[in-house]
Amino acid sequence: MTLAAAAKNEDRPSTPDRPSAIEIDALGKVYQSSGSLITALRSVTLGVRRGEFVSLLGPSGCGKTTLLRIVANLEAPTSGRVRLSGRGLDGLGFVFQRDVLLNWRNIIDNVLLPIEFKGKKRKAYRDRARELLVTFGLEGFEDKRPWELSGGMRQRAAICRALIDDPELLLMDEPFGALDALTRDELNVELQDLWQRSNKTAMFVTHSITEAVFLSDRVAVISDKPGRIVELMEVDFPRPRSLDIREEAKFAAYSRHLRDVLERHGAFRKR
Repeated sequence: MTLAAAAKNEDRPSTPDRPSAIEIDALGKVYQSSGSLITALRSVTLGVRRGEFVSLLGPSGCGKTTLLRIVANLEAPTSGRVRLSGRGLDGLGFVFQRDVLLNWRNIIDNVLLPIEFKGKKRKAYRDRARELLVTFGLEGFEDKRPWELSGGMRQRAAICRALIDDPELLLMDEPFGALDALTRDELNVELQDLWQRSNKTAMFVTHSITEAVFLSDRVAVISDKPGRIVELMEVDFPRPRSLDIREEAKFAAYSRHLRDVLERHGAFRKR
């Protein structure tokens, strides 16, 4: 597939071998603030196929997080609807912008927190929690408190917490945005490896063009307010991807195209 064809690729219908995991249909969200109405999202329609990695790319304040929170049922839409397949909301894991770990609990107890919320037995999941911590390089830190860990280690623990109940769907809201560039690169590679091994469906919010191209099967570009999907671009790179791929001309072409789309839709303010 050529870059031009990939960049103009529209949301394809589900196929028998890749049914939809998420169907977002004509979604809208309006807030009331200081007596006036603010339209955060307008007529957002998107299908995410099972086992697919889709990034939501757009400027700060465009509604990316709002859209993700509606998918997770943390907010209600004003119009439209979201349908989840499989286990639905029970099969969903959410990674927030900040790790929101509880400082009075050690790391393994933080990872097990969703199990407690669901009324399940912690003992049955303790081995899985340890396995996840090993996978994300946190072996030996099970009994540490969050404040004893670096920012990257805390975010790894937050990802372990989201995965503890083996969700089918993983929603991530700029999970690496507060990290330094080297740690962010490292976690991008770790996340890709985990996603490939587990075959989970992933929706990933970011305002980093490079991150979106590196991680995604498709990138949904969201315009400045009111947020709407203005382009859905397929990223045609084989997996697994190494960080060296960012030096390829095709990667640069994808990045330039996404920047052009964002500029045309108000992402970058003229000074």
